[in-house]
Order: sequence, then C-alpha cells, then structure tokens
Amino acid sequence: MIKLSKFMFWAVALLLSTGCASCSSNSDNGGEEPQPTPPTPPAEESCDVEAYVTSENLAYRFTKIDTRFASVSMSPSKIKLDPTETYQDIDGFGAALTGSSCYNLMKMSAADRARFLKETFDPEEGMGFSFIRMHIGGSDFSMDEYTCCDKEGIEFFEIPQIEREGIFPVLREIMAINPNLKIMGSPWSCPRWMKVNPNTMKAPYNSWTSGRLNPEYYDEYAEYFVKWVQEMEAEGFPIFAITMQNEPLNHGNSMSLYMPWEDQLAFIKHLGPAFEREGIDTKILLFDHNYNYDNKSGQERYPLHIFADAEASKYADGSAWHSYGGHVSELDYINKMAPDKSIYFTEASIGTWIGDGTWKGVLKSCILNDFEHNFLGVLSRNGSGVIMWNLMLDQDRKPFRPGGCSTCFGAVQINNGTYSYESLEYSSHYYDIAHCSKVVKAGAKRIKSSGYTADGLTYEAFLNPDGSYAVLALNRSNKDISVAFQGPAKGFRFTIPAASIASLRWSEN
Repeated sequence: MIKLSKFMFWAVALLLSTGCASCSSNSDNGGEEPQPTPPTPPAEESCDVEAYVTSENLAYRFTKIDTRFASVSMSPSKIKLDPTETYQDIDGFGAALTGSSCYNLMKMSAADRARFLKETFDPEEGMGFSFIRMHIGGSDFSMDEYTCCDKEGIEFFEIPQIEREGIFPVLREIMAINPNLKIMGSPWSCPRWMKVNPNTMKAPYNSWTSGRLNPEYYDEYAEYFVKWVQEMEAEGFPIFAITMQNEPLNHGNSMSLYMPWEDQLAFIKHLGPAFEREGIDTKILLFDHNYNYDNKSGQERYPLHIFADAEASKYADGSAWHSYGGHVSELDYINKMAPDKSIYFTEASIGTWIGDGTWKGVLKSCILNDFEHNFLGVLSRNGSGVIMWNLMLDQDRKPFRPGGCSTCFGAVQINNGTYSYESLEYSSHYYDIAHCSKVVKAGAKRIKSSGYTADGLTYEAFLNPDGSYAVLALNRSNKDISVAFQGPAKGFRFTIPAASIASLRWSEN
C-alpha cells in the first residue's frame, strides 16, 4: 500500500550519482517506507533544484531529491533548454470529479477529506492538481441516471439536488484550496425527450442508452449548455471548457448519445452562437473519444470534418481525446492539419484487465506506459492538458451505474469499511498526474529542449509563469541514465534511475 502521508512531504535526499550533489546525508533506503521525521537540512544546505522520482519497482515513490547547480558545459550528455522557442500553453493536469468520486469523498470525515484535498490540489504545499472534468447530468459513475432537464421544456432546467448535495460541497472545498482550478464539463446524454431513434431519426427514443439528438431541439439543447455554464458560474464554479458529448461514437452500454461528426457539426452552429450571444467564453471542444474513432466507418478524423467547415470551425477551440483505442500518434496528423486548434487528453482508465489484475500489479504495469503515451505523448503533440478518469473509487471499484465499468480503479482507492485517510492507496494515475502538476504549473509554455539522446529516454521542458523551468523525463530502459540539464544560465547533473519517472523544477533568478 502507498500512503500519501509517507511520500508527499517527506524529503528523502538520495545520492544518485557522483555528479549529482545531494543536500542531505540520507542514503537510498532500498525501497522501504521512509521515516516520518527525517532530519531537516540546515539553511546553508538549501538546494537549487527540486526533483521527484517514482520507479516502476516502487523503490522510489514520489521521492524528493534536491540537487545543486553545477557546470555542465563540457558534458556529452547535455540536454539544453531554449525558452526562446515556445510551443503550446499548458492548462493543467488532473482527474475526473465524478458523482462516484464525490460519494466516497463525502463519506470521509471532514478532517480527513480536507487533508486529502489539500495534499492533492494545493498548488504550493500539495501536488497542485489543477484540472478536473465533470459530467453534465449523470454518467456511468454518477449516483443515478439524470440530466438537468428531465421534464420536457427547457424552462424546467435546474441542476438537481443530487449534485447540489453530493458534488458541490466537494467542489467548493477544492476551489477554496485552488481558486484557479479549471473545470471541463461533458454530457453523457441529452434529456431523453430530445432523443430520436438512432437509425430512423424519426421516432422518439426514451432511453438513457443510445439515441440521437433530434435536430428540432438543437436550439433547446444549446440553451441547456448555456444554462449549465451560467448556473455553475453563479455557484462560483467558472467553466473553462465543455465537450458536446462524451464518447460520441460509443452508445451501447450506459448513459450515452450517438453523435457522429455530421451531428456535431450541425449542433455547434447552434451552440457557438448561443455562447456568443450570452457572452460566454467557455471553450467548445470537439469529439472527446478514442484515437481509432471506435473503428466506425466514415468517422475517421472526426474533428477535422468540423474544422473544415468555416462557420463551425470558428466556434471550435480544439478537440478532446481518450486512449481506449488507437494510438497517440493520431494526434500528429490532427495537429498537422489543424495547428491552430488546441488538444486535450480527457480520459483514460486502469483496472483489473491489466497485468495480474491486482491494485499493485496494475500500478507497476501502467505507471511508465501511461506517462509515456498519455502525458509526454500528448504534451509533445501540442496537448494543453491531461485529465484522467475517476479521482476516487473504493476497493470494490464502486460506486458505478449498471452498464458502467465494474473493473475500473480510481486514481485513489479508499476502504469502504472505514472511509479513512489512512486507508487511501494511490494508483499509477495519481503518481503520473502528480509528477506533472507538481512542477509544470497552469499557464506554463512548453519550450524547446534538445541534445542528449539515449535508448528509453524521453523528456519535455517547460517555462512556468513564475519564470522557473520544469522538465518531465522518463527512463524506460533497465539502466540508470545520467543527464546534464542546461538552462539559459544554470545547469546541473541528474541521474534518472532505471524504469523511472522524474520531474524537476528550478529557478535561475
């Protein structure tokens, strides 16, 4: 088990190589749990670079490693950062705040919940999670099937009590910790009275699963989004972005709506003007589904069809992606064909179908692979943010709705016998998000980094709004890799252990 209190704030200084100066005399503990009260380094030994390492074998568990600047001008393994060449802005990293996640969080004591949320979302003292995704209405991980307008007539729109009582209290606590939190909303289904048979497009379709949006209700459904954004804003929850439909090509299991690109193209021509008319600056993102388009004929390159329509494109800020099918390299073509449009990764899950199916086995199987593809792979292809699926589920992977995923783990697992802070366990997703959000802050820019290459080594560099630099690095080889990082004015040496993730941040001011 991985206890947050045993890896979050305990600085365990490790001597990784002869070229990496440690600021503490502590040595590698061989993967054992760190002591809760390590000696505090004297002030004169304060370090220049903060770094965190997590290894596949869990010998390092978000272990903090402080490093000093050193001359690296002659190093053959130098990676140089060039802040004069910038790429996309970074909006943040996080997980989905589903009804299921909030149910588990609300079962915790107020003190335990506050402790966990602070350690997760605090941008200074915690991991700094800065992005969440919410379902608009119900989902496969809500506490019921519902929308915000189940009674026919858009005049009956209201955010239901199930959210006001079960989700809003948690969201308020998070916003108090991180007022700059970004929120993305996605519907799993439109109100059922707006649906028609997905095959005939004629007969009403009174089912939570499948159906298509009746074109006669495009204006009403656009107003539905307007009202949701406005109501959330009135509650103190500004909405950064929405997608028009979660997984628009998947309509066969739980709450869902079939929305092929032809429908989304037509609908955004109603939604965009409605936002514009009401002065809403919330981003509208297309697609929100898999790299392989669920192998649906005619749906390949889904967002590009909409970007190609001049009227529709002016309302579309970018596209959102999941990784349940296909490969992240699909974003190469999307970015090439629409370089002015943003890219967000909005969902991936882990569960018993991976590796040996155990919590710890899945963690070890996924931590490097997900970091390579869902984080570095997305960021290197112009991605502005990464959001994983459920923030918290219990040890039985609950609660979930009928037809939802019964085998999925959350980023955090809580024991439903105690719902205590001490029972929390942290998955590969939590580590991966934390490695990014701890050092790459919202508003950062990805910058050019080049130089040393080695088998298994991948990295990206960033310039934070406060002027500090950050590097996310992955070593997938079975050997330690020693690297010399060179910023515009300062450099240092650092050894990335075999099969490990490293995140680093430093200031040259």
